[in-house]
Amino acid sequence: MAAMPQELQAVLDLMPDEHRETVAGRQFWPGHLGGPQHGSDGCEVVAVVSGIGKVAAATTATLLLQRFGVDGLLFTGVAGGLGEGVKVGDIVVAQRFVQHDMDASPLFPRHEVPGYGQAHFDTHPEWTHALTQASRHTLDHLPTWLSADTVAAFHLQGAKVHQGLIASGDRFVANSAESDALRLALPDALAVEMEGAAVAQVCHDFGVPFAAVRTVSDRADVGRFVADVAARYSAQVVLAALAALSRPDAA
Repeated sequence: MAAMPQELQAVLDLMPDEHRETVAGRQFWPGHLGGPQHGSDGCEVVAVVSGIGKVAAATTATLLLQRFGVDGLLFTGVAGGLGEGVKVGDIVVAQRFVQHDMDASPLFPRHEVPGYGQAHFDTHPEWTHALTQASRHTLDHLPTWLSADTVAAFHLQGAKVHQGLIASGDRFVANSAESDALRLALPDALAVEMEGAAVAQVCHDFGVPFAAVRTVSDRADVGRFVADVAARYSAQVVLAALAALSRPDAA
């Protein structure tokens, strides 16, 4: 899953047999990701653009689970950096999610989701570990799949992988004042986006694995950054992670 078409295109380019199905106004692409040309047998997947925001993402996640019967969900795309030392070009692998705009106080504590008794929804440990290892491998081998000009243009030298809390909300965080307010309210948050916490909650309800990886894009030329960097990050990370998870010796 990705929120925008540009974020998903590089993944679709690695699917040699995808075909489009339209459900509830969304374009789903069942097929196989990778194959012998990419050093794997190919994984059966369904790729989809979720749309932007928590409601759109939750609807798409539910369709993937109910209509297509997927065994788990991976979300990829871009996010804004919040944590200290999190910069453009870094990768953030989510260990848990929180809705930064959830506030049902005084009935419930701020950020707690009513009916759940919790504010945070964890990602799947094995899937998250696979994404982390794949992200590190991707950054370690940047020169093999990303041009020197692109690396220099976006100052990607020394890009790092971070693990931890990602905050989601139905508001585009576009200035330093909003970022500062989020840091004050959620000091552990590494990044902010608009979909992940909703998908995490859906997967919690259905009892299926969920993991997410985000490339930090704030302060970058977002349109070019998504096409030239983030989408290619996503393709490399997802391909490597699914290959690792599909090995016979995987837990």
